[in-house]
Amino acid sequence: MSPLDDLAFFQQLAATGSLTDTARELGVSLSTVSKRLKQLEARLGVALAHRTTRSLTLTAEGELYRARGVAILEELNELEEHLVSRQAVLQGRLRINATFGFGRHHIAPILSQFCRQHPALQGLLELTNFPVSLHDQGFDLSIRIGEPPDSRLIARRILPNRRVLCASPSYIQTSGVPETPADLARFSCLLIRENEADYAVWRLEHRTETRPVEAIKVSGGLASNDGDVIKRMALDGHGLLFRSWWHVHEDLARGDLVEVLPEWQGLRADFYAVYPQSRYLPVRVKAFMDYLTESMQGRIPPQESTGPVKL
Repeated sequence: MSPLDDLAFFQQLAATGSLTDTARELGVSLSTVSKRLKQLEARLGVALAHRTTRSLTLTAEGELYRARGVAILEELNELEEHLVSRQAVLQGRLRINATFGFGRHHIAPILSQFCRQHPALQGLLELTNFPVSLHDQGFDLSIRIGEPPDSRLIARRILPNRRVLCASPSYIQTSGVPETPADLARFSCLLIRENEADYAVWRLEHRTETRPVEAIKVSGGLASNDGDVIKRMALDGHGLLFRSWWHVHEDLARGDLVEVLPEWQGLRADFYAVYPQSRYLPVRVKAFMDYLTESMQGRIPPQESTGPVKL
């Protein structure tokens, strides 16, 4: 194996944090991975990782080898991308991260169509409910809400988005509607609990007037960490829902859900395509971002208030 092969192997090992997971990713046996790591450490003359049957922790030397290795492999990839950038055929691996709901509903079908048009690509979409480290985990692109604080990343907005208050007609007929944001505390609210975020506090701002943001602590008998589950509960008439426009606009258009407090809306929750700064952005990544931005424009209509509740 060449030093570059060893660098790539160790990057995979560091990203998974497990000998077992690395073996699964590479399609080899656990003993093969363990033997290769031992041979690499013997060649370098240092211990690169402390390992158990379940996990792997890098030593100081291992972390240095990983970090410098990332830079070396990125330089090599950038050089190769630059040399083949004039080719008409997109090829290579395209690894994308997105949230579960948005990833399933929108990124997956868009990636599917893109890879159909460019069959030489190797597309991988990994869905998580938490932000990932693009540098450490080897992603080309991450789709997330809000611009990242990391100055090493570039963010390109692909979808303006806010959350909308709504409920099913059956719930409204039974329980009525809130007249002010403060009234939300008296209603049964459907909660999403994920990443230990404080989703029991709903923050709203007025659509047309300059007023302080209203932060209302809400409660209810049903909660989930999955947005599709919570929307199903709302459609079944269990309570008020506070979900992104992209997720409920079709239900609102059909009348299966009805907007409440239409003069109020959630704070901005725009979606961004986030990627690492690089002198040479891989052609496949740039092409996918362009395709993604264009495709999103036709998938979700502009957000507008549906007006007062009419039943």
